[in-house]
Amino acid sequence: MDENRTSLVKGAKDIAKEAKRQAARNFNKAVDRASDEYSNQRSYNRFNNENEEEEYYQQQDEYYGENRDNDDGASSDATEGHDDENEVYEGEYQGVPAYSDGKPSDAHVALGEPVSDSLKSHKDLESERQADEEELAQQYELILQECGHGRFQWQLYFVLGLALMSDGVEVFVVGFVLPSAETDMCVPNSGAGWLGSIVYLGMMVGAFFWGGLSDKVGRRQILLISLSVNGFFAFLSSFVQGYSMFLFCRMVSGFGIGGAVPIVFSFFAEVLAREKRGEHLSWLCMFWMIGGIYASAMAWAIIPHYGWSFSMGSAYQFHSWRVFVVVCALPCVSAVVALTFMPESPRFYLEMGKHDEAWMVLKHIHDTNMRARGEPERVFTVNRIKIPKQLDELVEMQNESANPVLKVLLKIQSELKGIWKTFLKCFTNPIKENTIKLAAVWFTLSFGYYGLSVWFPDVIKHLQADEYASRVKIHNNERIEDITFNFTLENQIHRNGLFLNDRFIAMKFKAVTFIDSSFLNCYFEDVSTVGSYFKNCTFVDSFFYNTDIDDSKLIKSQVISSSFHHNKTGCQVTFDDDYSAYWVYFVNFLGTLAVLPGNIVSALLMDKIGRLSMLGGSMVLSGISCFFLWFGTSESMMIFMLCLYNGLSISAWNSLDVVTTELYPTDRRGTGFGFCNAMCKLAAVLGNLIFGSLVGITKAIPILLASSVLVGGGLIGLRLPDTRTNVLM
Repeated sequence: MDENRTSLVKGAKDIAKEAKRQAARNFNKAVDRASDEYSNQRSYNRFNNENEEEEYYQQQDEYYGENRDNDDGASSDATEGHDDENEVYEGEYQGVPAYSDGKPSDAHVALGEPVSDSLKSHKDLESERQADEEELAQQYELILQECGHGRFQWQLYFVLGLALMSDGVEVFVVGFVLPSAETDMCVPNSGAGWLGSIVYLGMMVGAFFWGGLSDKVGRRQILLISLSVNGFFAFLSSFVQGYSMFLFCRMVSGFGIGGAVPIVFSFFAEVLAREKRGEHLSWLCMFWMIGGIYASAMAWAIIPHYGWSFSMGSAYQFHSWRVFVVVCALPCVSAVVALTFMPESPRFYLEMGKHDEAWMVLKHIHDTNMRARGEPERVFTVNRIKIPKQLDELVEMQNESANPVLKVLLKIQSELKGIWKTFLKCFTNPIKENTIKLAAVWFTLSFGYYGLSVWFPDVIKHLQADEYASRVKIHNNERIEDITFNFTLENQIHRNGLFLNDRFIAMKFKAVTFIDSSFLNCYFEDVSTVGSYFKNCTFVDSFFYNTDIDDSKLIKSQVISSSFHHNKTGCQVTFDDDYSAYWVYFVNFLGTLAVLPGNIVSALLMDKIGRLSMLGGSMVLSGISCFFLWFGTSESMMIFMLCLYNGLSISAWNSLDVVTTELYPTDRRGTGFGFCNAMCKLAAVLGNLIFGSLVGITKAIPILLASSVLVGGGLIGLRLPDTRTNVLM
């Protein structure tokens, strides 16, 4: 009797355990069947059709019911000793839909079970990951369509726009502070011009470094770090006094902002659906133009006002151009603060295998947009998102007791190796050819744009100087005796003059040259000179007090029985004496403002006529417009040509940003974009050097050089693959 009762109890336990096991198996099969349905059509509510589910479970119960009688004995023996309370069920809901990658729990391969990853070759794993990427791309596009385009995208648009605006400001700051900084810090002619080149070199290295690191660490985190580096060193550069230290701070500042362009476009593209991507990435480009307008307006409003400066003794001078540098750091600081409130890119999370984090961000995007639409009751119905197969990489483990400095160095070494490895993947098929073409287009467009951007203002200055020199007043064989000069002498040449008992008090010599003249018993007090020289002159019994007349101004001149007292030391910044400074800021403002129509047109037509047509057409038209420079014989004509060129070329920049973003897969998008942007900055350095050396020499070489590279780059761009219908891989 006891034996029968024991058998009945054991049989009941076996039946209960088998029922639980079959229920768990049925649940997993239902989830798999729902996942297959997802890839064919957009249907997230897979578990609503109760009739189909009941029929499915009935079929499963009949199948397992027929086979359970045959396996009763084996089942009893196999399940004996198991504890019901320790049974684990798959698919339990824990707030975020659970994700399972389907990997077997051990390395043994059972009949009909998938092969363990440890037994597969690296090539097979790469093929599986590629298949997963393609499936994820299609699914992610559908998810973005469900999330909609609304408040979240516009919030991110303005935050990333501030970061892109900082990049535009950085480029324009260099040209605006260069004359004042070099004069204020007494930079010799041999050191002039280094500021522009060294900032672009810093941006070149930064684009490659930060872009590559964003593929490893994350878009948001790396963008925060790079902008923080830029903001800190840009702010610091306004206070340093030595030119070498100023160069270092601006170089590191450029290194920081170099990561803005590749990360900003990668980040924003990963939250945009396909039909919105081209247009809204083009709208984002407008912030670079806004940065140029902001820098031009601030330079015009601040730099000329030297009353905004202060000094602490003779060692520390804080002139208005330093105030301008501080003001130009504000967009970067604002971007850092705003970016702290934004989440990481969900597409990056998925690429790293972080399913739950990605799901939470996507749900946040959906809920934010639905609340803005007045539909807060709409439920985010995505349950599971495909995760690409994560390929295990060899990581060197360090002892916890190791030197912290050594740990940091090894971590940096590991990250650099990872960046280099990702960079090499950009030159593997099927994107190897695209990388080479993109690099060529970026280089040619940048070389022509930045080269002509330097050449245009310098040519305008050269025309202004020629026109100014044509109005010079020449005085020959004059004799001036017992006259007090307390006003400004400007744009004059005095030859063979004789000055007897004259007094020069609280006055300025501006572009005045004395040649073969004599000064007998003259008195100079509080005199400033700008572009003025005394060539082969003689000073006899003269007295100099608080003047800047020194050996650099006295060329082959004789000083006899004369004395100098309390001479002005250092370099005198005199903006009022720079007749073209206001004009330079205004010209840059007009050139930047001329980009606005091109920005609007490119944004509206990007998805209609295609990226490649706009890229190639814009570059070819820009190259053709260069030939009209032959007719630029006046300032007004050159300014018109500058505005025309900027307006035509901006469409090429916008379409190139979009194409570069869409051609690279997520795991190397930042690295590929960073490499292309680094080529852009390298071309900017070469363009500055080459075109700058040709100012005032010839027009033929700059015109032919710019036209050929722009047209050649446009033809290469037309051979890139069309990405208008692509989903983000």
